Amino acid sequence: MLANNLKNYHNIRLVLILTLALNWLVGIAKIICGLGIRSSSMTADGFHSLSDGASNIIGLIGIHFASQPKDKDHPYGHRKYETFFALGIAFSLFLVAIGIVRESIGRFANPIAPQINTISFIIMILTTAVNFIVMRYENKKGKELKSDILVSDALHTHADIFTSLSVMFALFAIKLGYPILDPIISIMIAIFIAYAGYGIMRECSVILCDTAAILDVKRIVDIVLRVNGVKTCHQVRTRGRPDDIYVDLHVQVASDMHIDAAHKISCAIENAIKKSIPEVADVVVHMEPKE
Repeated sequence: MLANNLKNYHNIRLVLILTLALNWLVGIAKIICGLGIRSSSMTADGFHSLSDGASNIIGLIGIHFASQPKDKDHPYGHRKYETFFALGIAFSLFLVAIGIVRESIGRFANPIAPQINTISFIIMILTTAVNFIVMRYENKKGKELKSDILVSDALHTHADIFTSLSVMFALFAIKLGYPILDPIISIMIAIFIAYAGYGIMRECSVILCDTAAILDVKRIVDIVLRVNGVKTCHQVRTRGRPDDIYVDLHVQVASDMHIDAAHKISCAIENAIKKSIPEVADVVVHMEPKE
């Protein structure tokens, strides 16, 4: 189990490093072109892409802590560090959104007419294509490896695709003689970014606040009732990450059963649940006599 987790974290690191390089390449290209043509929306989109790179760095730090084995102070492991650092990605999105809004409001007071050219359109099309490939790849790997960091970062990149499309619309509108749309589109981009941050924060809070895991309780009860000696099963509770679920439940057995037999049933229940649901990390069984 530990070896498999370490392999997963190694794969997650490789995905984050690859997307970090691509995000920074895309961001720098947009910023240089945006500053060159004096387009606030394109420059804002470039900084959004750089924030994607910053989230990759946050993810790498989070993975470092999450991959540590269980110890005396962390008997349940360090897996939630990945979820905790995913919150850092959300906060970085909020900061980027606030900065873009402030810059865009300033453009209303001091308007600047961007100088649109063919190169700016080509750069936006190419960088959007790269973002789309990165988003699909990262989301796929995130689901395969059950990684909060990768899924959250893919949502970040998904927002980047929408903002890039908005920038291309703004460039086209400016070319037609409507430069006022440049700061307006920038504010729309900021809203997209903030909403992506909210989505990440909502998903992370579900795990950190020990909301019931996405697991069918009836399925657990059915597994437990198939164990010989179990009369009833009730008060099933779950919590944890999708790949690190903790279950505790109450089971009733014959009132005259010896403690050794009850212990064997408890072990059988734990093994049966873990075998049927590999995402379960631990099971606590409370035995009760059935009169």
